[in-house]
Amino acid sequence: MRIKGGKVSFRPMTIDDLDAVMEIECQSFPTPWSRSSFVLELTESSLSHYWVCLFYPETSPDLEQGRVIGYAGTWAILDEVHITTIAIHRDWRGKGLGEALLNFIFLESILKGGERITLEVRPSNESAIALYRKMGFQDVGRRRGYYTDTGEDAIIMWRDLRKPEGEQQGKAGF
Repeated sequence: MRIKGGKVSFRPMTIDDLDAVMEIECQSFPTPWSRSSFVLELTESSLSHYWVCLFYPETSPDLEQGRVIGYAGTWAILDEVHITTIAIHRDWRGKGLGEALLNFIFLESILKGGERITLEVRPSNESAIALYRKMGFQDVGRRRGYYTDTGEDAIIMWRDLRKPEGEQQGKAGF
């Protein structure tokens, strides 16, 4: 994907990416995951799939050295996929990268046999909710007091991966 000043690509996350991932994690969430949580996800779980979003500047002499500007993780359980985390570096937000990363996750999930995808989001995270709705997710419920740091609820959202965003319908089937 081309953006102003360079291009963006996606690849599986590695342990070597964790310094950059942790920087984004800490700036994005009030209670960030620990480095050891990411290590466990990358090395111990057969259900986990994690990717990074890389920016390659046009002026860079070494296009092998992309900068991590976002990441996402999922758990794939049978035909359902759960987005466990997703974030874009604050300096790169508002450039369509969240949407591109979600589209990448949808494709990867379908390739792994996923038919439905879900996530939880804080009601106070209005920009994320707007993006998820734009991408075809539907609100289907709440987990009361889900976020232990603030006691905030989580909005549960689902999307059918077999239908384009414009064809998503209500809560049936979830």
